[in-house]
Amino acid sequence: MRPDTPADHTAEAERLLRTATQYPQDNEPLLLHAAAHLELAGDRERASTLYDSLLASGPEHPLLVKAFQAANLWEYGHEAEARALIAGIRAAAPTDPAPWEIVAETLETHDELEASHDCFTTALTLLLTPDEEEVPYEMQALLNGRHRVRRLLGRPHDAWDLLADRVHTAQAPISLDELHDPKRLWSLGSENPAELRAEIARLRSELGSFRSALSRPFPVAVLHWPEAELRELLTGYPVLTVEYPTHADHLTGIESSLRDLASTGTGNLGIVTGTVPSYEAFAASEQSSPAHADLLPQYATTLAARGRAVAWPPAKGASCWCGSTVAYRECHGAQ
Repeated sequence: MRPDTPADHTAEAERLLRTATQYPQDNEPLLLHAAAHLELAGDRERASTLYDSLLASGPEHPLLVKAFQAANLWEYGHEAEARALIAGIRAAAPTDPAPWEIVAETLETHDELEASHDCFTTALTLLLTPDEEEVPYEMQALLNGRHRVRRLLGRPHDAWDLLADRVHTAQAPISLDELHDPKRLWSLGSENPAELRAEIARLRSELGSFRSALSRPFPVAVLHWPEAELRELLTGYPVLTVEYPTHADHLTGIESSLRDLASTGTGNLGIVTGTVPSYEAFAASEQSSPAHADLLPQYATTLAARGRAVAWPPAKGASCWCGSTVAYRECHGAQ
């Protein structure tokens, strides 16, 4: 259940901070989530302090932390500091889409539409091409954001907008042009029931996308055991052979499950890799036995929440997720 009140968000932040002390190797994603909940609770000063402590510790993704800090500082009334951070991030030209998305949306929120448009465009030019057949999930927010800003600026469609439309249409019945129509807000004041019903339908579709974006740090993740780890797991807990008859069946099942989820429109899919010591520690923390198969999906969700998920499907030309050196399209990605 998602937190709904400031008190709920504060409590969730405290829980994440406690978890970070138990799992120092996952300190960065846990503290980022804690800071996000502090922002939602209205405690922006404490969130800013948390971002500063993360930056001082030498995080794995410093530009991402700086992007979150910039967004928080601007809302917190420190616009000059936020602009300085944003300028530094743009100059660094990160190859991760997440800092670009946060910076561009921050500029958009504060009516810096030209700067936001330039930021979205720079990111897409750096990270994607308009003729991509498959657009990674993490890139879709950049496409949608740029489309939205261009609608606000009154710009005509270009190749990136056409790609955004194609990706969006495959997932939702309402077009991006409708969702991003600047006149939509005006219709909320209409007294015509038909117009209000139409707007409610649009908002529900947009809310679905928003909820999907909120779940990005916690993807729908499937658990993967490397062959040596699965052998050790089944040696120690042979009852789990029912779940994993053979390693080959396990790998085939992962790909099949992910394809089934994708076919139903589920986005943000990922794979987490388990290890026996980690799984045993998780079972102990749950006061249960590793032999209980019900723990396996919970373990996968916990690994995903700790930032351990790898996006599926792999990027074009990347090696297969199973650990082989073969390209995904020639391995488990083969049709």
